[in-house]
Amino acid sequence: MKTLTLNIPDSVDEIDVKMQLAAHLYEKGIMSSGQAAELVGISKREFLENIGKYGVSIFGETIEDLDQIIKEQI
Repeated sequence: MKTLTLNIPDSVDEIDVKMQLAAHLYEKGIMSSGQAAELVGISKREFLENIGKYGVSIFGETIEDLDQIIKEQI
């Protein structure tokens, strides 16, 4: 595993930065949910429960995709 060191201001929430990065890598298929959770330092379950707050679906659909599916059902 590679190591990346970032210097961020004290005012920035470290967990939030890690979640944003992990969510992006998960959404792009670069990391599995387990790998992303490990990056953040939380359990896989906690990662999956919180990923929606970062605009990422655990099912692979975007909000726009889901809106379109709903519209087609009506």
